[in-house]
Amino acid sequence: MVMRERGFIPLWPLPLAAALLLLIATHVALWLSIRAGHVPACVPYWEGCTSISRAARHGLGNHLFRLLVIPCAVLHGATWWLAGRWLRDRAGIAAGRWMPALGLLSASALAIYATFLGTEGDIYGFLRRYGVTVYFGFGFLAQLLLMRRARVLRRMPPALLKVMAVLCGAMLGLGVGNVVAGALVADDSLRDRIENALEWQLGLLLVGWYLLLARGWWRERFGLRLYRGEEPL
Repeated sequence: MVMRERGFIPLWPLPLAAALLLLIATHVALWLSIRAGHVPACVPYWEGCTSISRAARHGLGNHLFRLLVIPCAVLHGATWWLAGRWLRDRAGIAAGRWMPALGLLSASALAIYATFLGTEGDIYGFLRRYGVTVYFGFGFLAQLLLMRRARVLRRMPPALLKVMAVLCGAMLGLGVGNVVAGALVADDSLRDRIENALEWQLGLLLVGWYLLLARGWWRERFGLRLYRGEEPL
């Protein structure tokens, strides 16, 4: 039993690190941009003075953001690939191809977004704009599939799944609110502030969802066991 524990690698730190890196990257980039005068000093979650992209577009904040978010995208991809293996049933059947595929596409879009943030040109602007859209959209669909599969296989506590579902519902509401604001608010300045605030709130909810996934993997004791032949390493 002791040798088996020595050969066990818990995997809950992966979604935890993915969430914390994203949280740290956005807020440190915001702080650096405020200090450098690139964006006004405010609390963007309700004042909406700047978007995440603008806060991380210039100077040292841009370099640090890309330095942290690109490996963060790798952690996101690894999390979704492992989630597909985690949600195998007792017959060894995986959770299907859609969930890990959507998660990996989401992670790739995040990497593309971070790579081209701060660059100029129509093509780069297209990659940035649709990179963040695909990241949130495909990631959201993968989250729904994960929660459904985890509920069917009873791999996470019902209370934890309910909280994750509440966060997903809130993210959907923010997305709808963003579309409504873009369609109905005539004042450009007000519309930008609303959309910026909703973007920051959406990012915070996304981080919270990954933290809950890390909690679920910790409770489930999901991890890798290393073996050498018939014996654990």
